[in-house]
This record gives sequence, C-alpha cells and structure tokens, in this order.
Amino acid sequence: MSESIAQDEPLIDVEPMSVDQLAGAFVMIAGAIGSLLLVIWQSKCHCKMNLCYIFSCERRPPNEEEMKGLKDQAKKLKEKQEKANKQEDEILENQEEPTPKLKRKDSMIISEIEPTLSKDTGPPSS
Repeated sequence: MSESIAQDEPLIDVEPMSVDQLAGAFVMIAGAIGSLLLVIWQSKCHCKMNLCYIFSCERRPPNEEEMKGLKDQAKKLKEKQEKANKQEDEILENQEEPTPKLKRKDSMIISEIEPTLSKDTGPPSS
C-alpha cells in the first residue's frame, strides 16, 4: 500500500496564505491559550503553572482568613445595594404624580380620520 503513494506528492496540500491571515491565525491561537490560562489562574483550586521552564506559578485555595474577608466584602456590597435601592424607592415615591388623562373631547374617532368610506373602498363581501 505504501508503495502506491509517490514520494514526491505531499501528504497534505496546504494552500498558501497571506501575511494578514497568518497574523489573524496567530492572534486567535494566542487568545485561546491565554483565555484558558486565565480561567485556570482565576480558579480557586490548587494549580501550578510552568511556562516553558522560564517561570512557574502556584496558586492555592484561600485560607480561612481570606474567606472571612471575602464574606465581609460580600456583606458590605449587599448593604450598599440595599441602601441604593431604598434611595431609589424614596425618589420614585416623591416624584409620583398622576398623569393627566385625556378627556373624551381630545380623543379622535376613526370616522374623523377617514371620512365616509365609499362602497368601492369597503371590505370585500363574500
């Protein structure tokens, strides 16, 4: 079987690409790798990254003190949000004014818009 494939023919035929296509491909690949590394780094699990033996980083889950700090931050944000909601409610209550309703004399009747319809322009009868 291997004898049937000629040595001169390439196994895969790749079409030539322009420089901007090559740059776009490089940017997409680098972005995908960067996004993956960012997700791993931001995770709270134990991970150790080694980038081509140039540098290595290690991330450990937060300890109890850090967790308490995060809990306090969440509580402060929640209180701040509740305070902002109360202020918005007070402003809305103060601004509530009934909208004036249109009186019958200000409204239009369809017959005023289109004067009498002739028999030709009326809906078709069955």
